[in-house]
Amino acid sequence: MSYREREHLYNEKNGDTMQSRQAVGGDESNEKTRLQKPVKLQPSWEENNLSEAELNFRNLTMDEASLQIHTPPDRYSFIYIIFLIHGIATLLPWNVFINAKSYFISYKLGKSYIGFDFPYVGNFMQILTFCSQVPNVIFNWFNIFMPIKGDLTVRIMWSIVINILLFIMTVVLAMVDSSAWPYEFFYITMASVVILSMSNGVYQNTVYGMAAKLPPKYTGAVILGNNISGTFTTIICIAFEYVSTSKRMAAIWYFITALFVLLIGFDTYFALPLNRFYRHYDIKHKKQQEQRINQENVTGSPPYFKIFKQVWPQLYNVFLVFFVTLSVFPSIQSDIKVSDSGFLITDDFLYTQILCFFTFNIFAMIGSILPSFFIWPSKKYLWIPLTLRLLYIPFYLFCNYQPEKITRILPVVITNDYVYWVVAATMAITSGYFSALAMMYTPSTVDSQYASIAGMFAGAALISGIFAGILISFLWPWLIGHIGW
Repeated sequence: MSYREREHLYNEKNGDTMQSRQAVGGDESNEKTRLQKPVKLQPSWEENNLSEAELNFRNLTMDEASLQIHTPPDRYSFIYIIFLIHGIATLLPWNVFINAKSYFISYKLGKSYIGFDFPYVGNFMQILTFCSQVPNVIFNWFNIFMPIKGDLTVRIMWSIVINILLFIMTVVLAMVDSSAWPYEFFYITMASVVILSMSNGVYQNTVYGMAAKLPPKYTGAVILGNNISGTFTTIICIAFEYVSTSKRMAAIWYFITALFVLLIGFDTYFALPLNRFYRHYDIKHKKQQEQRINQENVTGSPPYFKIFKQVWPQLYNVFLVFFVTLSVFPSIQSDIKVSDSGFLITDDFLYTQILCFFTFNIFAMIGSILPSFFIWPSKKYLWIPLTLRLLYIPFYLFCNYQPEKITRILPVVITNDYVYWVVAATMAITSGYFSALAMMYTPSTVDSQYASIAGMFAGAALISGIFAGILISFLWPWLIGHIGW
């Protein structure tokens, strides 16, 4: 056998071995290349076209990486309770002042104290609510298109601090003798209400924006807190009225109690960044914001008109539920008097506190809890029962509505106090239920990255409904004094 034939046979014999080695070497090379590629933990991450740095968790702590993947539980409903507390605190200034109506018009501005009939007593509640909501409505709409920048901690801290300082001033005004300067007392009180409303507008808007980062039930927690705030305020108002030796001491303890609640809200805010459940949604929201900012750098500012077009049916619902409620509460309800001398409650103070404030707040609170158990109607049909709630306005006008310094011409048709009480309860429970439902529906009608903007639209619609209801409430004293048959 020649040399060439022997070489050929050797190559055929060893060829498979060389090819297998090359294949093995190729596999090892491919494996090495594969290991150098980023590890993609979830298919959903791959769909986001994230950079290799993000996919390999570079620039992240292990805790932050874990929080992006897993949703921790809200243990013991801790975050829910915190937003409940902030819901109480955001409406506390409003509830404190409207429940103190007797203190203002019967004591500080009453004829027995100042020696003459104060001219603004008849419209005191309307003026108070007007001063409270004008800056609030302006701020809320302004803040949607030109958001206040800066750290949330600073915004909430200063808002609550301003509220605390103004309540301290209110306590001092309750302590001093203002009988010689009633006009100055009135204007100082209204100025403090305006400033309270401005600082509270920042506070309330921030809380709703924070809640919009979380699942919808946490927005419901804020609404529930709003309604608990009214119930709590009414209870302490009645309690201090009957355990204190004078209206002066009752007012002092009443306002001091409000201070403690604001301090609790101040303290609980600082627990939020320490909670893993809240941090998970905060990180998720920040990533969505980064995506939105990147998109805005390409496409411009957020598509406000598009967002508004998507959420306007729910904004109508939010506006209408608060418009109807504030048209009659507290402006009409607080001036409805006993019609039947044989009714269960005949004392004017107790009648107003229980049938107006306590009934509204307790049933509104119950109504705001109901969405946790069932949700009806759907987003599409919510406008129907809310539009029907407009019928509450003529009903209340035909009750025994007797505002101060107004001679009623319009006949009183509803003379049964039990009927009025039952209808007042239904008005309150529908207010709490439908307001919670509309506020929860609104952020869910847009893409998740625009949920906070939708939440701010809802907050602005809420304040606008309140403001419009307050404006029309100025008409009711004139209406019953000039229209009859």
